[in-house]
Amino acid sequence: MEAKTIVVGAGSSGAVIAARATEDAGREVLLVEAGPDYPSGDLPPDLVDGTRNSMRRHDWGHLHRARPGRRMLFWFPRGRVVGGSSAVNTCIALRGQPADYDEWASRGLRDWGWDACLPAFKRLENDLDVRSAWHSQDGPVPIRRHPASELVRWQALFLDACKALGFPRADDSNDPTATGWGPHAMNKVGGERMSVARCYLTAPVRARANLRIQPLTIVRRVLFEGRRVRGLEVETQGRVSVIVSRRVVLCAGATATPGILLRSGIGPRRSVERVGADPVMELPAVGARLLDHPGVAIFLRPRRSLHQTMRDPLIQTVLRYTSSKASSCPNDMILQPGSVLPLPFMTLPLVSLMCSVGKPRGFGTIEFTSPDPRVRPQIESRLLVDDQDRHRAVEAMRLAADLAETAPMRGEATFFWPPGRAVASETKMRTWIGRICDSGYHPCGTVPMGADDARDTDAATDGRGRVRGVEGLWVADASLMPTIPSANTNLTTIMMGERFGEWMKTGQM
Repeated sequence: MEAKTIVVGAGSSGAVIAARATEDAGREVLLVEAGPDYPSGDLPPDLVDGTRNSMRRHDWGHLHRARPGRRMLFWFPRGRVVGGSSAVNTCIALRGQPADYDEWASRGLRDWGWDACLPAFKRLENDLDVRSAWHSQDGPVPIRRHPASELVRWQALFLDACKALGFPRADDSNDPTATGWGPHAMNKVGGERMSVARCYLTAPVRARANLRIQPLTIVRRVLFEGRRVRGLEVETQGRVSVIVSRRVVLCAGATATPGILLRSGIGPRRSVERVGADPVMELPAVGARLLDHPGVAIFLRPRRSLHQTMRDPLIQTVLRYTSSKASSCPNDMILQPGSVLPLPFMTLPLVSLMCSVGKPRGFGTIEFTSPDPRVRPQIESRLLVDDQDRHRAVEAMRLAADLAETAPMRGEATFFWPPGRAVASETKMRTWIGRICDSGYHPCGTVPMGADDARDTDAATDGRGRVRGVEGLWVADASLMPTIPSANTNLTTIMMGERFGEWMKTGQM
């Protein structure tokens, strides 16, 4: 088989790139995906249901260690399906703050400042609620916020509790001038998840003669002639083959993209040799660090007066605030209530108050040990190892406890885990914080981009995703993020797909 351009991974960036680039009939794209495709629109229930994550049927099944010395935990959801993680996630549609992208620009990445990214954020969305200079109604992804009439009781009480503590109201959490509490912006309509598969890979897009989608295909490695890409070695339902191409764009996600590079001979020499590959280009930044949002939570047992059901939407509302140890980025903290506790094999009748540390200083590691792409990477997240990150998390849990004790929420639920005596003491909470910490499931930064004059140890690609030292190979997904945005990363990844798709369509990559 031969293809002009291959995009690897039909997720939050890859599907967008393929859809936007093929708007030009002269741009031919083959979109390769490891998971299944549902082109008829007859989606399985777990992909339709936007009220909670899909955790098993369309997941990669990875594990991670949240903190040194702790047991391994599920690393989900990581979508293995056309649509990627956008097809299995919680449907939270947050952009991050202008400071997140200006931070990238300050590193010499002029294409990635807030003013450059805002048009792409607007281009992707059809905001059903807010008409302002910050939003658009012309994009493919519908975004809305639950009105008060749709909030389940725990979510409504959370907003009342935030108000009781004096936080301001914020009707639009994507307004960069706003802070405080309000409904979450979500890519969920009528309870259904609006993934990039549904919004970008529509029937008319799929009908284009210049777009092919090849599901159930695992990428083993990129093939080179010297340092020039000549194609991909892939495996489709047990059959190994080669797809000839001079242009490959990796959008396999922050977990899989570094593994493909290492198996292709690109990365730190020791890591390349560990997976049995012949070195092509030594780039120390490939897989050198893993960025993620540390998440912590307290769980409460609801009383009957809360009228909880197991079908309550997991998340509907949010509080955004600035920590006492904030960096230059405001609204660096996210606190949100969970209406139920969904687990991979069951849903428990507990409610929660969950926090995400938006601008962590710490980072984790990801290591690949086998040439077999099915072998799980070893993921050490090292969450809250940094003192400032841990301080922010403790501060957030003290705030969560204060919210639970306000008049609106008091009496509706009782502390379950950690127990009330631990929640009531800051000293005990500092001890507990490592036990109630897990991933925010926003991995990024494993193949960071950098300015042209960045050191090899700082960046693996330039600001347009071109992999250093080779020809014909790009990275164009969350792996590129040089620092982590202060909010959920899905909308940022879609925005990046919009930009790369436009660049490809107009011949700029």
